[in-house]
Amino acid sequence: MGWFDRFAVQTSYQAGRRLTGILRYRELTDRYFGAFFKANLLTIFGFLPMGIGFLFVSGTGNPALVLAVFIVGGGIAAPFLAGLYDAVYRALRDAPGSWFENYRKAWRQNWRSSIVPGMVFGLLLGSYSLSGMTLLMSRQSLWTVAVIFFSLILFTMFFSVYWPLLALMDQTVSVGIQNCLMFLLKEFWKVLGIALLQAAYWIAIVLFFPLSLLTLPILGFWFILFTANFLIYGAMNAVFRIEEQIAAVYPEQAADYRLDGPLP
Repeated sequence: MGWFDRFAVQTSYQAGRRLTGILRYRELTDRYFGAFFKANLLTIFGFLPMGIGFLFVSGTGNPALVLAVFIVGGGIAAPFLAGLYDAVYRALRDAPGSWFENYRKAWRQNWRSSIVPGMVFGLLLGSYSLSGMTLLMSRQSLWTVAVIFFSLILFTMFFSVYWPLLALMDQTVSVGIQNCLMFLLKEFWKVLGIALLQAAYWIAIVLFFPLSLLTLPILGFWFILFTANFLIYGAMNAVFRIEEQIAAVYPEQAADYRLDGPLP
């Protein structure tokens, strides 16, 4: 097969094996765009209470009220975000089934376990929002800016691993944190890379607000989460044996590339 002939293969099922690199990325975005788009709209819906609440209280000058909005909003948004992560990881392993049935299963499995992490996520997100507002309204030293940015990256790194583990595995919070920290130590540079990518994406969304709101229904959460997790999925699967463990418990979810592809 010539180099250009490789691009004539559209799917892993046509090739009889899982594609890699840009071919795999293109395959997944083509096949699962509809599922990602719908899960993304639900995720936006889940974050609406946080966003609307922040707009109402941001002008009050009351940091405690702002943090309260983010904490409550984080708890509300968490099951939706876990559902999106579940949709992304089902796509990455080509799990069969309709997106709605899979999304409903993810909600049923994860909504209770995601609320407390979501509230912590909201608390930290609110703290960084207040820090960002402070930076915009007053001159801060370069050292202060560097500390805030560094802690933001650490926050992004942690939750970039924690949310997928929450969506994929039935484990206690303490075990989830231990697994997350173990993976961060083992794959630090890879996780740092996807954290910087996500931070750049969301900083761009904030800088171009409100024009960037037009992109949220189309790209919103799913595009950057899928791209980041696509880049790190190989390492996640190697460390946590995601596909092996799921296939052992749910053999019907294992992809067989000798057959026709699944419909999302």
